[in-house]
Amino acid sequence: MKTLWKHALALVAMLSTPALAAQDSAPNPPPQPEFETVDIVLETTLGDITIALETERAPITAANFLRYVDQKRFDGIVFYRAMTLGRGDEPNGLVQAGTQWDPDRILDPIPHEPTTQTGLTHTNGALSMAMGEPGTANGDWSIMVGDQTGMDANPEATDPIWQNGYAAFGYVTAGMDVVKAIHAAPTDPDKGEGWMKGQMLADPVTIVTARRAGPE
Repeated sequence: MKTLWKHALALVAMLSTPALAAQDSAPNPPPQPEFETVDIVLETTLGDITIALETERAPITAANFLRYVDQKRFDGIVFYRAMTLGRGDEPNGLVQAGTQWDPDRILDPIPHEPTTQTGLTHTNGALSMAMGEPGTANGDWSIMVGDQTGMDANPEATDPIWQNGYAAFGYVTAGMDVVKAIHAAPTDPDKGEGWMKGQMLADPVTIVTARRAGPE
């Protein structure tokens, strides 16, 4: 106990020295900038997922997602894919949902917003547009499970796809446990084509409704 009191008194003495007092009066570091976002709630059959759309930093991509939400084009769609990398810390991969080229739901494709332009990155919980090549994204998107920063734009890459990367446009702010439950759901080894074979969920998880958060 005496030793503990000695340490406590020594700490008080240190904080009273002129050098540390001067440090105390030094200006605080500037606060990190805050960017405008719009919150969306995805009500799924496994629970709710809340996301913040980066309407200021990724205005084109976020506005596209909002059009689908406001026109109820995401009501009734499913999470249909769960990709696991099989390396690194688990869980690690992504889950994918969207309109799946349904002509009654799909809207025109949008221009690509690379992460080098938006400043966003594919960290855990990031939302990202699915696409075949830049400028073809429309109504399908993924949520990252674990950090997938290899999907960010890389100007030094030789492949144009990886030069541009994928378009991150928001982040999960609540319900990541639901995302992980979807990611852990069984997949069908016979479903899917090409390198996606075996990544399709045996029982897709329905998004009952997608809506802006707040009062109806």
